[in-house]
Amino acid sequence: MHERLSFHIKRDSVIHSLNPLTKLTLILALILISFTSPWYWTPHVVLLLAVIPLSGLGRVFPEFFKAATRLILPAAGFLFLMQAFFQPIGEEVIFKFYFLDITQESLMFAFRNAMRVFVMISAFTLFLLTTHPSELMSDLTRRGLPGQFAYVIISTLQILPQMQAKAQTIIAAQRSRGLDTESTFLKRAGSVLPLVGPLVFGSLVEVEERAIAIEARGFTSKNSKTSLHEISDPSFEKTIRWALLMLVILSIAANLWLS
Repeated sequence: MHERLSFHIKRDSVIHSLNPLTKLTLILALILISFTSPWYWTPHVVLLLAVIPLSGLGRVFPEFFKAATRLILPAAGFLFLMQAFFQPIGEEVIFKFYFLDITQESLMFAFRNAMRVFVMISAFTLFLLTTHPSELMSDLTRRGLPGQFAYVIISTLQILPQMQAKAQTIIAAQRSRGLDTESTFLKRAGSVLPLVGPLVFGSLVEVEERAIAIEARGFTSKNSKTSLHEISDPSFEKTIRWALLMLVILSIAANLWLS
């Protein structure tokens, strides 16, 4: 079940039990390896053998698949078409549409970059589904990250779910007042305008309320802070993080060596 202010889905899984820094390191390592590896099929292998199995291991595959088909795939597909048609590389034309043409080289180039973007967005989606923002913030501040930076990161992660939740509340309120939001496309498009004002002004009010709340709780205090919920960080996870870092370094070294 989704929480109101995050994409996090509470499940009992191996991925959920990992330290937030370990999950963040894993996700960044998968993305960096996909972008820095000199081998063409690396992003595809990372997606099929790492990202998708991890979503199953984290017991969030249905939600991950829904996000992939509704959001990630269209974005990657649009990028693929733009680069395939407008990337001026290669001479062997395999498809032509009026003044646009696709060469074999541009097709391969576009497919690789689209897969890299797909891996990047899907990896972060997996991270958001399996990591609670409060745990990430607590762990980062415990490791010495200034609270202001941690708050910026967490607020960024929560913007979209907050806007979605507020939009649904406003739509329900407008429906109760007789606003037509389920008829023809033109009427639905016209009904969007009455929703914009409450959504924008409500978000601004929430920003002010949150600023007052965190200031009342001593957010800017220089004294050391404690937490009721201690986040575990076993020694084997530290080994995993160092191993992931070594894999990234090896990927970059291989790219430099073979380029």
